[in-house]
Amino acid sequence: MAVQYWLMKTEPETYSIDDLAAEPKKTTCWEGVRNYQARNLLRDEIKKGDRVLFYHSACKEPAVVGTAVVARSGYPDEFAFDPKSKYFDEKSNADDPRWFMVDIKLDRKFDRPVTLAELRDQAGLKEMVLLQKGSRLSVQPVRKRESDRIVKLAG
Repeated sequence: MAVQYWLMKTEPETYSIDDLAAEPKKTTCWEGVRNYQARNLLRDEIKKGDRVLFYHSACKEPAVVGTAVVARSGYPDEFAFDPKSKYFDEKSNADDPRWFMVDIKLDRKFDRPVTLAELRDQAGLKEMVLLQKGSRLSVQPVRKRESDRIVKLAG
C-alpha cells in the first residue's frame, strides 16, 4: 500500500512540535481526538509509515511547523477508558472502543514555519482540505504534491 499524507492540528499551548521533540524517542500518541470523521481516519486509514504535516492552530500565526511519520497504526485510545482523563468517555470500553489514536515520531522541525497566510497564497494549494471554508478537522488528508510543496516552502 502506498504511503499516505496527513495534516495533524494541535494548539501549541496544549502540545507543540517542541513537546514532540522533547519526548523519549521523539514519539507520542495522538490521543484525544473526539470527532467521528477524524476518528475514522485514525482507525481505518492512517497507517504506519504514513507522512504527517505537524500544524500549530489556534495561535497568533497558525502554521505547518514540521513533519512526522506515523510510528504505529490506529489502536484504541486508552484515555477514553480512564475516568481521571480529560478524554474519558463512559460509553467507550476496551471491548467496544469508540475512539482511536496513532503514534507519531518527529521527522523534522522546520527552521521556518509555513504560515496559513503563506499557504493561502500558493496557487498549487488552493484545493488543500485545510484551506477549504469550514474545514475544522484535527486530522486531514493531504495530497503528496501539497505536502511536497509545503516542505519545499519550509526550505
